[in-house]
Amino acid sequence: MFVDKVQITIAAGNGGNGLVSFHREKYVAAGGPDGGDGGDGGDVIFVVDKKLTTLVDFRYKKVYKAQNGEDGKPRKCSGKKGEDLIIYVPEGTIIRDAKSGKIMADLTGDNNTFVAAKGGKGGWGNTHFATPTRQVPKFAKSGTKGEVRDIILELKLIADVGLVGFPNVGKSTLLNAVTDANVKTANYHFTTLKPNLGVVKSNEGKSFVLADIPGLIEGAHAGVGLGHEFLRHIERTRLLIHVVDASGIEGRDPIEDFCAINEELKLYNLELEKRPQIVAANKIDLIYDWEKFNEFKSYIKSLGLPFFEISAATQKGVRELISYVASEVEKLPPVPVYQSEYVQEEEEEKEPFKITFRDNVYIIEGDWIENLFNSTNLEDYESVSYFQRALRKKGVIDALIEMGIKEGDTVRILDTEFDFTN
Repeated sequence: MFVDKVQITIAAGNGGNGLVSFHREKYVAAGGPDGGDGGDGGDVIFVVDKKLTTLVDFRYKKVYKAQNGEDGKPRKCSGKKGEDLIIYVPEGTIIRDAKSGKIMADLTGDNNTFVAAKGGKGGWGNTHFATPTRQVPKFAKSGTKGEVRDIILELKLIADVGLVGFPNVGKSTLLNAVTDANVKTANYHFTTLKPNLGVVKSNEGKSFVLADIPGLIEGAHAGVGLGHEFLRHIERTRLLIHVVDASGIEGRDPIEDFCAINEELKLYNLELEKRPQIVAANKIDLIYDWEKFNEFKSYIKSLGLPFFEISAATQKGVRELISYVASEVEKLPPVPVYQSEYVQEEEEEKEPFKITFRDNVYIIEGDWIENLFNSTNLEDYESVSYFQRALRKKGVIDALIEMGIKEGDTVRILDTEFDFTN
């Protein structure tokens, strides 16, 4: 089964919590704090595996989570870092943020690894909070949460040359004639339901990758007939062989077919209009209207495009076509790689907290405030004092006052409520 576009959820591991612990040793009446730090959470990393050719493995599993970091341990021992989750994908996979649709990475060529979600940081143990005036800190920091996001994986095949044209014009027959692809062929439309690749070796010893793109139809640029599913695989090709049924045995006009396909390419992506193109007039062994054929040939020549008369079935003219294509491919720039458009959340100055007033309660939310609160020992005076100083320093108290809070009003963080005092 060929799958070339999927949406999944990835979650990096959470950081482990710092530990509240005190040194215990025989004959030592009051040892100092020795709580270790939590380990960092594991990252989610995509890595190219060149043996893969489809995204089918993602069809049934939709959620991928890296390992959490371990909590801190006594004797100042840190918890272990969570294991990274390595996800293998085919070369040519584009990773998009599902929410914005923006490209995060294009795993093509030298770009073969991408960290898509970073693990949370491990929290500090209570050893970090010891001071000359606070010698017995009974609080530690919680680990932060790992990044969680929905992403779209989109495979755009890596091929030097793409075969384009209407269904049943002989593209698969041509691919089979010049490679070992062994693609199913038959005399009916849409025999090819997925792109196929093959390596072509010319007589001059040059080689290139050829992709048979399933037959396009009018409206393909708008998704008609799975148009988008097919057209995305043409985007990376460096050169196009436009295969046209020149026989006219189905009553089609080769000029109209040629123009219709080029219009679909242009409407889908303007860059495709500029892609070098070679015209292969196929099925010349079946031509019955030579006047129409010569009219088509003259039209292509007037456009300045290379024109080859071939019969993929009998291989007439195929060797000359392949030899020319191989020489042209060598002159062309490498396969295009898409640049990242996505801005990580940290770089977007994400708000550390948000306050809403609902049902006479001031509700404070956000990752920062929740991590701080989870690190606080509400039964320890020094821990609560640290918590209050952090709120004031971050601007939470000022924000509450701006919203009109008064002494005794209720403030809620997670499931805990407080009476406000300034």
